[in-house]
Amino acid sequence: MASLGLKGITKRFGETAALSGVDLHVEDGEFCVLVGPSGCGKSTLLNIIAGLTAQDEGTVMLDGKPVDGLAPRERDVAMVFQSYALYPHMTVAQNLSFGLRIRGASKPNINRQVLETARLLGIEDLLNRKPRELSGGQQQRVAMGRALVRRPRLFLLDEPLSNLDARLRSSVRLELKRLHQKILGTMVYVTHDQVEAMTLGDRVAVMSDGQVQQIDRPETIYAHPVNTFVATFMGSPEMNLYKGRLTSKDGRLRFQGSGFSLDLVGLQLSLEEGDVELGIRPEDIEIGQGGAAIVQAKVDMLSNVGSEQYVHAHIGQEGLTVRVPKEATLEPGQTVTLSINPDRVHIFHTGRRVPATSDP
Repeated sequence: MASLGLKGITKRFGETAALSGVDLHVEDGEFCVLVGPSGCGKSTLLNIIAGLTAQDEGTVMLDGKPVDGLAPRERDVAMVFQSYALYPHMTVAQNLSFGLRIRGASKPNINRQVLETARLLGIEDLLNRKPRELSGGQQQRVAMGRALVRRPRLFLLDEPLSNLDARLRSSVRLELKRLHQKILGTMVYVTHDQVEAMTLGDRVAVMSDGQVQQIDRPETIYAHPVNTFVATFMGSPEMNLYKGRLTSKDGRLRFQGSGFSLDLVGLQLSLEEGDVELGIRPEDIEIGQGGAAIVQAKVDMLSNVGSEQYVHAHIGQEGLTVRVPKEATLEPGQTVTLSINPDRVHIFHTGRRVPATSDP
């Protein structure tokens, strides 16, 4: 396996900058997820790492050595695509062994590696079948196995689970995580699904407009997003975000929004006054008076997702989403009191997060 380093990667298509000065480092054995909306440049970046697309500026390094002049095959990386790209006329065993055969591996080694990989993925009983005889999940395991079988220096996965239904996608996601823990391979995984990114990645790189907005452990990104894009993109339902003004009196901060205000008692920031945006995650709001910042809200509707409910309400002229237990009994039109812990509030100035003194 190998570490991956990207320095100043830039790629333009005509007048459009798909990537702008991307820097990234992935440790040997690390599972790094590139996440962002469609068109943010994550798949282009993956293709540049693989050598399928040439960058206009910057350097790709494996184990600290530049590989820009090397063809895809010479870089010794393996890709798994959204489309399974299996050879329909070949059996599973033949699909798995194809890369080894064209590299001239001996037959005993091919048989051994194919069987080891099939056992690792739980597809040893499918080796004599052809792709048309397999389910979507089975085909995806074969596609991953074809990349895994030759033990490349680097695994690149481009939205490999997008064609699976929600239930199967969740199952294969867990299998992929277990697989990484077994082989400890260096993996770079592209997805637009923030839940997938949070559950899979050792570290997550959030991308937008051809740039890495933040890279860190998933729990750190969720708790301390660096800007409003990361704050609203990472999280489901997304963070409630309001424009307003921050004021300070006698050392106590107060946020004045559109038709509502919040006393942020105890919150200590480097910024005390000015136009800001205030963010609150749906799970950080409680129904009732909890002794924290209090605000009145009018319930518009409820979304029951089985394990919990989402309350869609209004505070002042702004919409609000609150995550509540499935047992909560609320009705549209009802006015409720909400408690918000100031320590769980996020303040952004000119789009960037203002750190609290309690931040690590």
